[in-house]
Amino acid sequence: MRHNKKFNHLGRTASHRAAMLSNMACSLIKHKRITTTVAKAKALKKYVEPLLTKAKEDTTHSRRVVFSNLHDKFVVTELFKEISVKIADRPGGYTRIIKTGHRLGDNAEMCFIELVDYDENMAKEKVTKKTTRTRRSKKSGATTEAAPVAEASAVEEVPAAEAAPEAPKADE
Repeated sequence: MRHNKKFNHLGRTASHRAAMLSNMACSLIKHKRITTTVAKAKALKKYVEPLLTKAKEDTTHSRRVVFSNLHDKFVVTELFKEISVKIADRPGGYTRIIKTGHRLGDNAEMCFIELVDYDENMAKEKVTKKTTRTRRSKKSGATTEAAPVAEASAVEEVPAAEAAPEAPKADE
């Protein structure tokens, strides 16, 4: 029976799984977004979120605990200097999993896993949705701005159009 055995072993030995999750966590902290399978992303989420919570308080002990899991000095420095500042007021849920479809070779379910506070695309969409509320009518501000440009280009095109017919007459 497998009562209360919820841990996904991902088809690997314990040492291989620990190394893989450590490397994936380092990549996630470095690049802020990585592509992987859904099963690995869910395992990574359980692995990296306690480390991000530990990084909120910058003490020697918390740095040592995080370093014992990540084994990369530069990633630990970036985590404590940049990421912990952005996630300081967030009570949890530091990562987001976005499913992207199936992989072509083996039909595995693929996804992005990303740090929530570093997603520029979502932040831009929220800002543009608020600013793009306009009425669509023929007399909008955009058409009045485009009209002087069209008139100026029409004025410039008229002498060029008159000059073009004169050039062939001069050749004859």
